[in-house]
Amino acid sequence: MRYDYVSVGFYTFDCLGWPVSEIPSGGGTVFINDLTMAVSGAAGTAAIVAAKLGLTTLAVGGYGQDMMGDWAVSRLESFGIDTSGLQRLNGVPTSSSIVLTRADGSRPALHLKGATGHFVVKPEDFDAVTDTRVFHLGGVGLMDAMDGPRNAALMAHAKKRGCITTVDIFAGSAADLPDVDAVLPYTDYFIPSVEEAHALTGMTDLDDMAAFFMNRGAQACVFTLGGDGAYYRDRNGLTFRIPAFSIDVVCTCGCGDVFNAGFAAGLLNGMSPQDSVRLAQASSALNATGLGSQAGVVSLPDTLAFMRACSVKAA
Repeated sequence: MRYDYVSVGFYTFDCLGWPVSEIPSGGGTVFINDLTMAVSGAAGTAAIVAAKLGLTTLAVGGYGQDMMGDWAVSRLESFGIDTSGLQRLNGVPTSSSIVLTRADGSRPALHLKGATGHFVVKPEDFDAVTDTRVFHLGGVGLMDAMDGPRNAALMAHAKKRGCITTVDIFAGSAADLPDVDAVLPYTDYFIPSVEEAHALTGMTDLDDMAAFFMNRGAQACVFTLGGDGAYYRDRNGLTFRIPAFSIDVVCTCGCGDVFNAGFAAGLLNGMSPQDSVRLAQASSALNATGLGSQAGVVSLPDTLAFMRACSVKAA
């Protein structure tokens, strides 16, 4: 395989400020301590973290003919990521967000949907974008032109090529379930947040939600639980929870997306499911120590050292 990791889907330009305590009325001003830019999104963040963790990575998605897109592509390339799979689209802007990060790490955002909803991977390009050990589809529910049969066909091709497949989503309600259902039969690891899993199923029990998605075809479910850690269940009967690391949170933007890449790096380095989730959790925790997606992640050795040294929250 040419790549270790191919990340298809949601790429966004983010401008982030911290800490944002309020939106001033009228033309008022609130002073903040930090401001930065980042490439984010379920595919974009995962691609950068995968590259930082030593995986040869291809980015696949869409961006506009604008300054945000130019900067995002340049930023991806600065990490050694192959951007030949990114499509520059006419007439639509780059997906972009203004992220207002509060002091507690939570981050309400203003989002311009943009090119993520317009790019299409054509069947004649399927071989090129599935020439990888891990194929990640990030942002199901936002990929308007790809969601449904097109994503299903692409995922089926990835499985036929022998890829390990992972899926992350952007789901707010059960109305998004058809787009998720389309790809679950070709998904080895389904990795939503617990809030997204609840929104899709209406359930609250972790085992019940995992069974719901596995009954629809997923081979394993990994739910990110925020400050409560992560949950794993697969068809072989393996079920476990991993607690979160004890850190001082700056920004939670992209933590779930970082998790995707950390988990893939664990699998590709021969780790057990438990250790792969631990590496994913460590990557996510490091991300939360800085402002903007990927800010705290440096390298695989650095992340492994953090994983060994940092304490975890009490169960």
